[in-house]
Amino acid sequence: MAFGENGMFGYTMVMERKIEFSVGEYYHIYNRGVEKRNIFLDNGDRDRFQKLLFFSNGTRPVVFRELKGKKFGEVNRGQSMVAIGAYCLMNNHFHILAREIENDGISSFMEKFTTSYSKYFNKKRGRVGPLFQSRFKAEHVDRDEYLKYLFAYIHLNPVKLIEPHWKEEGIQDSAKAKNYLEQYAYSSHKDYAGSLREEGKILSKDEFPAYFLKPQDFKGYVKEWLEFSHEFK
Repeated sequence: MAFGENGMFGYTMVMERKIEFSVGEYYHIYNRGVEKRNIFLDNGDRDRFQKLLFFSNGTRPVVFRELKGKKFGEVNRGQSMVAIGAYCLMNNHFHILAREIENDGISSFMEKFTTSYSKYFNKKRGRVGPLFQSRFKAEHVDRDEYLKYLFAYIHLNPVKLIEPHWKEEGIQDSAKAKNYLEQYAYSSHKDYAGSLREEGKILSKDEFPAYFLKPQDFKGYVKEWLEFSHEFK
């Protein structure tokens, strides 16, 4: 990963096409629907995706029909394969900030996770074929300042749903954007902003630096980047 003085929020990113995952290292993982199609068509899809983020992150098999109605803490996943620090679901793509904690953990988790979701989506919609665009993409995060920045970048993604051109033109209504982010249920924003919810168990915060000791620390950090939107390109 190379970082320069230009580009998104002052960083230039060089995507690594081939990457070897290492235990203890951090990675920004993302993928989108094949042909840029939407992969979340309703809240049921989004709920299933979040549940699979938790249930698939373990060495035990996932049989989703046996998990129906169970809370995260009631399920024995086996040993976790990765630590998830942040995530966000958009209409046609997703972002995950992860740390490798077991050899081959990220690759095994992503295969298990995306295969389970693809089978669910295809069965529900009566379709066949791949749902995601090739293999997932991953970038090695090897600098502390960039790791912290990703907590803002990932959690700011939903602003595009209400202000599609905010990166280029800036925020038109900052209060509306801030409120939308705080209410958005399909990212880990709520879990850093102080909400106590079941989805918070998806995260392994102890595996990441303690950048945000209090919810206000996180809110203030995201707000700084939101107000810096004229540089976000």
